[in-house]
Amino acid sequence: MKVLTFWDYAFVISMVMTWSVLLYHILLTYFGYRYFLISLGFEEDEEIKEYPFISVLVPAHNEEKVIGNTVDAIARSYYPRDKFEIIVINDSSTDGTGEVLKEKQKLYPNLKVLEIKPPLGAKGKSNALNQGLKIAKGDYIVVYDADNTPERKAIYNLVRFIIKDDNLGAVVGKFRTRNKDKNLLTRFINIETLSFQWLIQASRNYFLGLTTIPGTNFIIRKDLLENIGGWNIHSLTEDTELTIRIYKEGYRIKWIPQAVTWEQEPERLKIWIKQRTRWARGNISVIAQYLRNIFSLRSKIAFDIVYFSYIYLVAFSVILISDIIFGLGLLKVIKLNVGGPLFTIWILAYLLFITETFISLSLERGEGNLKNLLLICLMYFTYCQLWLFVVIRAIYFTLKDRITGKTVKWYKTERSLE
Repeated sequence: MKVLTFWDYAFVISMVMTWSVLLYHILLTYFGYRYFLISLGFEEDEEIKEYPFISVLVPAHNEEKVIGNTVDAIARSYYPRDKFEIIVINDSSTDGTGEVLKEKQKLYPNLKVLEIKPPLGAKGKSNALNQGLKIAKGDYIVVYDADNTPERKAIYNLVRFIIKDDNLGAVVGKFRTRNKDKNLLTRFINIETLSFQWLIQASRNYFLGLTTIPGTNFIIRKDLLENIGGWNIHSLTEDTELTIRIYKEGYRIKWIPQAVTWEQEPERLKIWIKQRTRWARGNISVIAQYLRNIFSLRSKIAFDIVYFSYIYLVAFSVILISDIIFGLGLLKVIKLNVGGPLFTIWILAYLLFITETFISLSLERGEGNLKNLLLICLMYFTYCQLWLFVVIRAIYFTLKDRITGKTVKWYKTERSLE
């Protein structure tokens, strides 16, 4: 009889934990498909009879490469011109962002440019949005990042859903990757973002009534936003933190695939790592903040906090352990006594990952193709493994900032010329 070693037990535990996540994602895949079927009927909803006045906020810091296209796209929206204002918050830009906006103001009378300089400015996206909120006249606030080009009916669809349900605090649209064919990295990002939206956003909306605000392409009630104190300037992921406070107020958030915006994703790995490290740092901070008071939260929100805690703490650990065991096994440093049957289980887990991701992609027209299927097969061993590095990096910088007392700065994703 073979004696089980420490590495055998570690491998067994990692497989059990991995499968627990995958099995939960099977449910998410099913619920995402159910929501897809329901969303097909969204187009048949009643049209807007009385248009509310809305304010579209666009925070911008050194965005001369993309801000012109963003303003053009918003200005062309299928929404009465006299019923919305565009407020671009030019936050201490040192490039030509201001000059581009001056030219656009000549074309669009409803475009306002709010210039903020230090010490009021240069304090991050949340601060910029709060400054824009102060001068916003709309009953509803719509937010777009500076690289977004929303489709003509995106804003219309966001408004259409929020005005017919007083229990909705916010409505979130879908975002697509505009530069997905640029290189292998952007193709991976395209798969990731679509899978996230159908596998996580749509499914959680279906069975829990939960949706996470992604930071762009969403509408929120102005009075609600003011009541909860606007955006948290101390949060690196202001969208996740804002989501929780909306739910704490008793409101719901809905995800609708009909409101579509196109955004530019990082085209270089260095930029992607910096962006995702910021996201991970912010999410870890939110988890730490609310996990301590988990029992004071509404049950559905508490469930979500526990789930994301599991992903960042447990799932991260077991994936890291399994990768270490896999590497040591290849180098013949260790030999597993339970490797035979559990290796088969690992292969099945890999196939399940491919299946779940491909099904979620298939819900998006034109994305369920052989090319993307092959990319998903490659994605697990490459792109997905980078997540481990990002989380480790996020933990390191979080601890470093705690020790040094470093404050939040504007972490702007570097753009590319279009």
